[in-house]
Amino acid sequence: MTLKARVQKGRLVLDEPTDLPDGTEVDLLPLDPGDWLDDEDREALHRSLDASEADVAAGRLVDADDVLKEIRTA
Repeated sequence: MTLKARVQKGRLVLDEPTDLPDGTEVDLLPLDPGDWLDDEDREALHRSLDASEADVAAGRLVDADDVLKEIRTA
């Protein structure tokens, strides 16, 4: 279930019909909450991206069709 809210004067204001019973607590999550990576995870991501770029530059590529064929026969 998705509920829409708008921020008005620093408050979340909902104007959506719902079948939820009174008193139900609802967690709201922004549509673009970011990636939730901490510094260590972000650093690991960038190391992996750099390594991938190096593989591409060196021609160390694998054709996606070959990978899919191998997966299907495994």
